[in-house]
Amino acid sequence: MSRHGKVLVVSQHYPPDHSTTAAIMAAIAGRIADEADVLVVSGMPGSATMPGSATAPSPGRPTVVEVRNWLPEKGALIRRALAEALFTLRIFLTLLTRLRRGDVALTVTAPFALPYAVAAAARLKRAKSALILHDLFPDVLVMAGLLRPASLVARLMRGINALMFRALDAVIIIGRDAEPRLMRYAGMTPAKIRFIPNWATLAPGVRPVSADNRFRRDIGGRFVVGLSGNLGFTHDPVVVFEAARRLKDQADIHFLLSGWGIGFDRLKELQSQARLANVTLVDRVADADLEMLLAAADAWLIPYRKDVAGVSVPSRFYNLLAIGRPVILVSEPDAEAALTVAEDRLGWVVMPDRPEELADAIRQASRSQDGAMAERAVAAAARYSAEHALNGYAALAQELLRGTKAEQDR
Repeated sequence: MSRHGKVLVVSQHYPPDHSTTAAIMAAIAGRIADEADVLVVSGMPGSATMPGSATAPSPGRPTVVEVRNWLPEKGALIRRALAEALFTLRIFLTLLTRLRRGDVALTVTAPFALPYAVAAAARLKRAKSALILHDLFPDVLVMAGLLRPASLVARLMRGINALMFRALDAVIIIGRDAEPRLMRYAGMTPAKIRFIPNWATLAPGVRPVSADNRFRRDIGGRFVVGLSGNLGFTHDPVVVFEAARRLKDQADIHFLLSGWGIGFDRLKELQSQARLANVTLVDRVADADLEMLLAAADAWLIPYRKDVAGVSVPSRFYNLLAIGRPVILVSEPDAEAALTVAEDRLGWVVMPDRPEELADAIRQASRSQDGAMAERAVAAAARYSAEHALNGYAALAQELLRGTKAEQDR
């Protein structure tokens, strides 16, 4: 175990929460705990009593402490904002009592104010701090149309960001496209940026398309294009539905749309009005059924709104590759997922807000004779392994714990 201090992993989401963020933070905490003392500061009830947590530091087993947290339903925006503000304040006060000089605080961008509190507490306690950048604010709110780029709120958030980036010792980006946006801030330097992509949670290997798959059984032998996952503010469900509308008379193409979030609610509204025969909606499936769902489609869609580059990276992308399926991505070509699709020839990239071009890409996919695309997808997924990513986090933690020689000598 490390003698240079401890690592505090700070996250609102942690098991028993079933979100992707919770799973990622638990995996990171467990891997860092192989080489250092790890204290998880969690906002999820029940996390301190989960199997794998410890009451004292031990190899591979983080200690978990819970910070009281109120979790209103997602639709209650005002109550949710208040709850997140209270949680952030409690985290700040907790860190002031738990952090010591030489420690490292590692956090993520959910809720959006959490990184500011972590960076400030670490600076006050003369500890190190690192941020996993899943979403860049206010850019994600601008992309979703919730803020104007030059609004007072957006400018205020960018000003606070500049202070935070100056205080942080490392920023972990999960997409290469984030670096140009980060470098616009005066407080950011290239030496602080580390690229550690997320990983596939499914074992890489081509899953054959089977008519017996229960998600495909009622669809028949058509070419099935799928959509799965959380459809939030950064996604565009309308472009998918409009592509389906344009293909409604093409009997060999069917849309299998599954998920949750405001975007999926919008798809339900659109389908209740149009009742397209070539569209099947499936509510969110259990984690145990995810692999079967992903294997049910011949190709998968990821629809983003415009200006996604550097703002958000779809974690679901890696699982789609892992099962050996081509991807039809709606985004600018310089976004991280689009770069991977182009570099490894894994599918099609369509500019946002162009449903006719999306429909054309789906037609091309249905007629593609590139049988090697599935193997290329699996090979790409193997590069994005949990082992590789988690080793990167462990190495960064050790680097920050040890510091520079000059810091050690002070």
